[in-house]
Amino acid sequence: MANEEDCRAALGRIAARVAEVDADRFAEHVVERTISCRIPDLALAYRTRLHQGGLDPFEPDGDPAAAQVRLTVDSADLIALSHDELNPAKAWAAGRLKIEASILDLLRLRKLL
Repeated sequence: MANEEDCRAALGRIAARVAEVDADRFAEHVVERTISCRIPDLALAYRTRLHQGGLDPFEPDGDPAAAQVRLTVDSADLIALSHDELNPAKAWAAGRLKIEASILDLLRLRKLL
């Protein structure tokens, strides 16, 4: 199991990866959304905002259910996702990554990842 610092670093790596997406491709698929990431094994939750300018820094979140896109992942899987050791689609299919969002948001996110 990872700790809070490891999870914050992992979220930072994921945000950096999103920042590397081609600007035209990014603009084509992004609409402004709030995103929460809940890490149940550590009782942590973070929130960010995705928009045309990129991804805001992740901040602690007291109400992750209020976000438009809600991710739930254990700390070890979050670390693996951030190091490209775990494919997001395979993690989702195996139940290791839970995503609650509208179907249109899911399709947009899939094109960015």
